[in-house]
Amino acid sequence: MFALHIARPVSKKLKLKLKNTIIDKTLTHASETWIPTKRDGKQMNIFERKVYRRILGLVYDNEKEN
Repeated sequence: MFALHIARPVSKKLKLKLKNTIIDKTLTHASETWIPTKRDGKQMNIFERKVYRRILGLVYDNEKEN
């Protein structure tokens, strides 16, 4: 198997475009054949937030600073 090597960093704009075209399409593939429940919707929202945090590099601290 070949390793993927990228000579330059990938921009956030490109990462967001890939997220919108690939990940969203994969998550909703054949969604006409199943009825999403509240739990499914919640899990999809959690996953989407994880992807955004990873792409944008956001960090949330659980502790408040004084």
